[in-house]
Amino acid sequence: MFGVKRREFITLLGGSAVAWPLAARAQQADRMRRIAVWDNHAEDDSLTKAELASFREALVRLGWVEGHTIHIDYRFTGGSPDQYPVLAKELVALKPDVIVVQSTPATAALQRVTNVIPVVFVSVSDPIGSGFVANLAQPGGNLTGLMQYEVGITGKWLAMLKEIAPRLARVAAVANPHTGPYDYFLRSAKAAASQLAIEVVPSPVNNVADIGRSMESFARVADSGLLMVPG
Repeated sequence: MFGVKRREFITLLGGSAVAWPLAARAQQADRMRRIAVWDNHAEDDSLTKAELASFREALVRLGWVEGHTIHIDYRFTGGSPDQYPVLAKELVALKPDVIVVQSTPATAALQRVTNVIPVVFVSVSDPIGSGFVANLAQPGGNLTGLMQYEVGITGKWLAMLKEIAPRLARVAAVANPHTGPYDYFLRSAKAAASQLAIEVVPSPVNNVADIGRSMESFARVADSGLLMVPG
């Protein structure tokens, strides 16, 4: 498990993680395998289309051709968490050989409804803290995947801000705590902040309007900066 950019994750997934459950079953009776892909973005998103194209190309290189040796069921949620429990049950009911899922909340929804079907997650920042894997070397259970950010990255972001603005004294950590492991990033930021003489101020937001208010309020204070936490 390692850090990976969003544009690269599908290619890596097709080249490595997806090979795990499919290769493990390669000796079974010849039949068309089934993959369920749960993308957390809109279906018509240009980057989503590019990622899925890379995903299919990577599978072809491994000998898995959509429509011939594999069938892929696609689902897109566009970041609507109210759909997650229903969609998780829907995908499990399809009885795929493996489910590829994006984001921490979506992975958690699947974990609640299956401990048998292999699940490969991406765009997950804290798989251990989220309870998806036992440890990075030996995930255990039916979940595995790619860790998006290692814990020390938040300190590097703060150090970059300090280098840009040496007088920086306060930083607002802005993110939606319902769409990602906000506490994971906040703890890391606070641990690194003391060495940089920076005060980290939690600034949770729930919608776009909250982001604007948070920025406007913080901008009134001198020597302040913003850290837009993933999620």
